Amino acid sequence: MNSRIVIPQVAPEAYQALMNLEKYISTTSLTSTHKELIKIRASQINGCAFCINMHTADARKLGETEQRIYLISAWREADIYTEEEKAILALTEEVTLISNHISEQVYQNAAQLFDEKYLAEIILAIITINSWNRFAITTGLRAF
Repeated sequence: MNSRIVIPQVAPEAYQALMNLEKYISTTSLTSTHKELIKIRASQINGCAFCINMHTADARKLGETEQRIYLISAWREADIYTEEEKAILALTEEVTLISNHISEQVYQNAAQLFDEKYLAEIILAIITINSWNRFAITTGLRAF
């Protein structure tokens, strides 16, 4: 692949703004499991090998099982995720595939399971990883 722009060098303030959003997400009340499920699922949908590699490794370090990691892409057929985790995965898919809009059913299910602050944190985490996926893919970051 040809050389691509290195955004942290060319636009360090913009890169720092994205880093600050990531830093904010790390201070939220979201559980580590919820954060990693969001990051892995969005990265799978977006086809970001760099981020999938990073976040599956992070999930393992946090104690996530191989089985749960492998089944994230087929979570609807797997009975190993909680109702809350399924709601997060459904919302992650719909926010990531935003051109289809967010269905009222998916949104209301999440709104019933989580308070407003936690739901806002979920949405911001989804938006953040989607930004990172687009950053990594566009600039040609590689997993290996």
